[in-house]
Amino acid sequence: MIIENSGLDGLKCDLAYMDESAEKSGFFRWQWEYYRATYEYKIEDAHNKEEYFVRINTRAIEGKLEKPDTILAVEAVYMGRGTFPHGLDYETPIPGPIQAIANKKLSQFKAILEA
Repeated sequence: MIIENSGLDGLKCDLAYMDESAEKSGFFRWQWEYYRATYEYKIEDAHNKEEYFVRINTRAIEGKLEKPDTILAVEAVYMGRGTFPHGLDYETPIPGPIQAIANKKLSQFKAILEA
């Protein structure tokens, strides 16, 4: 599921600040290569024992990811249910309480980035 109204799409900052902001809001840099980085936040649903992941996809628009002054732009924000062993299902509807947690975390992340 693509999260359309996060307010993060198109935001830009350097890699060091993106990493710091992510850590402060509970996200961590998971996948990365020279020109892309994905930040994730894991939400565990105690009711149905499922795991959901909020992902923020970024792309380097100046520099490469091994340098802290590389400028990243947020390209997309999406969410899916974890599947065994390492996949995400983007088609399953997200429960309301899980979506609320995701929206709160995305708002936190955005507030820190814009500070």
